Amino acid sequence: MNQIRIVNKIISNGSPIFFVGEIGINHNGSIKIAKQIIDMASICGVDAVKFQKRTPEICVPVHVRNRIRETQWGEMTYFEYRKRIELGEKEYKVIDRYCQEKNIIWFASPWDLPSVDFLEGFDVPCYKIPSAQLTNKELLEKIKSLKKPVIMSTGMSTEKEIEKAVNLLQGIDLILLHCNSSYPAINGELNLSYIQKLKEKYPELVIGYSGHEEGISASLVAATLGAKVIERHITIDRAMWGTDQAASIEYSGLRRLVRDLKKLPVWLGDGQKKVYDSEKKVKEKLRRKETL
Repeated sequence: MNQIRIVNKIISNGSPIFFVGEIGINHNGSIKIAKQIIDMASICGVDAVKFQKRTPEICVPVHVRNRIRETQWGEMTYFEYRKRIELGEKEYKVIDRYCQEKNIIWFASPWDLPSVDFLEGFDVPCYKIPSAQLTNKELLEKIKSLKKPVIMSTGMSTEKEIEKAVNLLQGIDLILLHCNSSYPAINGELNLSYIQKLKEKYPELVIGYSGHEEGISASLVAATLGAKVIERHITIDRAMWGTDQAASIEYSGLRRLVRDLKKLPVWLGDGQKKVYDSEKKVKEKLRRKETL
């Protein structure tokens, strides 16, 4: 059985669910909001929080840089907006210290090569490859060379593209997440049954689920189907400004989801039929005849 260690957490097909709270860009460039979301994640028992790291000069296509966008700070170009919400070294130093204080793991999704170097400066324990970068060979090769565990989402990707990425990443600890990349994802397009197909196709890998749907029920179903890593966007207020807020869950939903994921193995049991002691008194009271 493949076992993957991320700091003090062991992830395998027989381990408890590893829950990742995707903060992403829900902080809107504010370290105060980032800390509030970390607080929420810590209180709810989340295993790790994840951010997104970009170099806007590389990641923002030239043809969209000057498009005007309405933001909570007023009108600005899309490039200015991307720069505005990007956290830098000063902010990540705060995040690093704060997560240590809260005893919670943090890592990030690098969207370009300089962002990998940036995150290496903090010695992050693992890397996340977002669905949008699954076909970025140069990025995958650089991350592979670091010999750290990798979590990779598979949204917006064909089976052939997934196969190529998995083959390229052979030789390192890899966790593959089923994912639909629309925000929020449409219920009829979640296709949770594909989790079982991934488990059959890649028995050597740990399979998980990255959800962008509204609500928490689909994530519980994903875990029931065998997902051992669950990743969900989290926020302090879904009504806040930002592209990912609507596909995120707030405190009440996060608390219930983490709680119920921990209960899931107890609910599922061992699959053996038995008459429990708690049933015996009921049996004596209600079963008057046994004629079979």
